[in-house]
Amino acid sequence: MSWYDELVGRVRLPEPTLITPEQALPGRPELLRVPDTHYVSGHPIHPPFPNSMRIAVVAMGCFWGAEKEFWELDGVYSTAVGYVGGFTPNPTYEEVCSGQTGHTESVLVVFDPAVIDYRGILEQFWENHDPTQGMRQGNDRGTQYRSAIFTLDAEQAAAAGATAQAFGKRLAEAGYGEITTQITPLSELSAFYYAEGYHQQYLAKNPGGYCPVHATGVSYPAGLGA
Repeated sequence: MSWYDELVGRVRLPEPTLITPEQALPGRPELLRVPDTHYVSGHPIHPPFPNSMRIAVVAMGCFWGAEKEFWELDGVYSTAVGYVGGFTPNPTYEEVCSGQTGHTESVLVVFDPAVIDYRGILEQFWENHDPTQGMRQGNDRGTQYRSAIFTLDAEQAAAAGATAQAFGKRLAEAGYGEITTQITPLSELSAFYYAEGYHQQYLAKNPGGYCPVHATGVSYPAGLGA
């Protein structure tokens, strides 16, 4: 048990709560400045992507470490980090961290389904964070660290629900609580607001940077498709 968990056991800290649209910061119409290409692969990080590629959008805590988990996978063409699930258009990192935009730190994953399917992306998602922690991951606490899957179509929504149910059973067997992951449609890709350029592929640019992976050690059930 970490010092943080011991502290929470002794002192009940108020749970961060999501704001309403009326409470959100106004944001701005201008897009944030972001590089065109991936620092590691050299592939584009903005659409349009090759027609054969598919897209997944997930949130699993601090997006620096989460993005690295995906760009290292075989079959992943490109990745980017950004802000999803809130109300403020084109928010800055500081605004998101204030809790006044409603967004969570997220990763856009562009993958080749001939090499890795959506189930493989979700397996990586479930196994590499703790989806039972509500509005935090480890010592990172706030609504911007909540776990989420943002689905792009009905097929992805069904896969997200099925894998959540399967992984939830494994977590319960290991003594964990219920999954708190938000599963919600992403109405259009423009709702993915790219984070500032220095956040993109941060751990490739800063190899010694902050890189928390709050994996539970529980593996996804082998042989179960999405």
